Amino acid sequence: MKLLFKYLRSMRGFIALTLTVKAAGSLIELAIPYILGHILDYVVPERSVEKIVFWGAVMIVCALLACLGNITANRMAARVARNTTRKIRHALFDRTMRLSSRQIDAFTIPSLESRLTSDTYHVHHFMGMSMRMGIRAPMLLIGGIIITLTLDWVLALVMLVTLPLIAISVTVISRKGVPLFKQTQRSVDRMVGVVREDAQGIRVIKALSKVDYERRRYDTANKQLVKDEKRAGTTMALSNPLVTFFLNLGLVAVIVTGAFLVNGDLSQTGKIISFIQYFTMISNAMIALSRIFVNASKGIASAHRIAEVINTEPDLEVLPADSFNAPERDPALIRFEDVSFSYIGKSDNLSHVSFELKRGESLGIIGATGSGKTTLVQLLMRLYDVNEGSVRIGGRDVRTIPHEELNTMFGVVMQNDFIYAGTVRDNIDFGRGLDDDTICRALEIAQAAEFVGGFDDGLDHHLNSKGTNLSGGQRQRLLISRAIAGDPQILVLDDSSSALDYKTDSKLRKAIRENMSDVTTVTVAQRVSSIMHCDVILVLDEGKIIGKGTHEELLADCDVYKEISDSQIGGAFLD
Repeated sequence: MKLLFKYLRSMRGFIALTLTVKAAGSLIELAIPYILGHILDYVVPERSVEKIVFWGAVMIVCALLACLGNITANRMAARVARNTTRKIRHALFDRTMRLSSRQIDAFTIPSLESRLTSDTYHVHHFMGMSMRMGIRAPMLLIGGIIITLTLDWVLALVMLVTLPLIAISVTVISRKGVPLFKQTQRSVDRMVGVVREDAQGIRVIKALSKVDYERRRYDTANKQLVKDEKRAGTTMALSNPLVTFFLNLGLVAVIVTGAFLVNGDLSQTGKIISFIQYFTMISNAMIALSRIFVNASKGIASAHRIAEVINTEPDLEVLPADSFNAPERDPALIRFEDVSFSYIGKSDNLSHVSFELKRGESLGIIGATGSGKTTLVQLLMRLYDVNEGSVRIGGRDVRTIPHEELNTMFGVVMQNDFIYAGTVRDNIDFGRGLDDDTICRALEIAQAAEFVGGFDDGLDHHLNSKGTNLSGGQRQRLLISRAIAGDPQILVLDDSSSALDYKTDSKLRKAIRENMSDVTTVTVAQRVSSIMHCDVILVLDEGKIIGKGTHEELLADCDVYKEISDSQIGGAFLD
């Protein structure tokens, strides 16, 4: 709830006005049954048409004012809920974008997606209902009780006997509801995860005839969600029937007691009718409060999940420049010094990795799947922090470089990079305001100019989400164009040419060497041909460097590298 109060605070003046309008409408609404009783007991017996018309008009005016007040307040409440949810959603999205890779791993992508969608919806619904009914229902309840006590204290006591039973049942049910709805949202996370994975891999699923298998996997997650929703819904569904049952008992008791009072000339008919009207009003108020408690269970559970993300402290803080001993002059642009790292803190994914790379040089990284190639690149860009050792760029530890400065040093193409729905220009520019000459130069270097020029609308050609209307090689060349266009100091290509043929790959590497000679290049590849011309080549195995040097040096000194080279390049020559 602290989260909601934090974002509602900026609108407290408008909220106060909304609540005032709502309260005024509720007070006027409370007067209507009283006027009805007055007409029946005191005006009708006088047989004065003028007085009946007058008091009838007063009732109509009160009804119209109450209606107008409620409509106005409801619109104002909707505005508060809408604007506050927009701020919460924006803050949640902003914080999500700033989470470190380790924090994203902890929350998981599907969970973050459901927090941004279904959880913010539940919070929005809860705030809107609370603003609409949170004042009206208590006022009708308390005001109705006070007025009924003044009308007939005996009937009021009969009615009040049922209220504690209602309050206890609603409280007990609501306390059970919050953890149940939290569990339901966790099940939503799991189902979103399955949907997300299947949507990304739909072509592979169809190609391998695994549609039925994935349908069963989705069905398992869906059944678990239904089970959790049923448990939460069944528990919260007890609220309305219990409230209605107790209220109906009270209504029956009031009618029977009132009949005896009227029959004994101890009360008046109009007073009894007014009392029943107030009792109905109190009943509706209690039902509305029970609905608020149901939505509060969802809203509070969702607010807690949202707050978990928003209140997550940054774990990649920029440290003071003097936090680590740095050489006065470091000839290397990139330096890894005895770096060890583990994702989960058990076994090292990288162990005692050391190397250096001068400005303008190129580094190639090769090794088996899971050997730590991408991990090394992620440490270089400080997507994670090292457990031991240090990573330096230009003599500065990456932990001391401001994120904005560090990020602009790199042009990156990752293994699972993305293309969003938009034009070729938009995807390469990526919101950086690049001119067409810069974009065209990047396309030329990345060997993408030819196929982009073949589009009738050129740079304005529309691309589907994930680039589904491009081939794999075309997608990779566009992604490389995006990385090159930003004029980076360090170009990172993480398995970014796997879909290119050998000729195009060779032309790409040659173009990068000729046009970006002052740019330091880090290439992660599975093919020896993609890295054989690099100044330094690292051979990784189970997170350790088992070979380091040039292509010729590794052929002579590293059996693993020689075996890879012979199996790839040797095979190509034989063909």
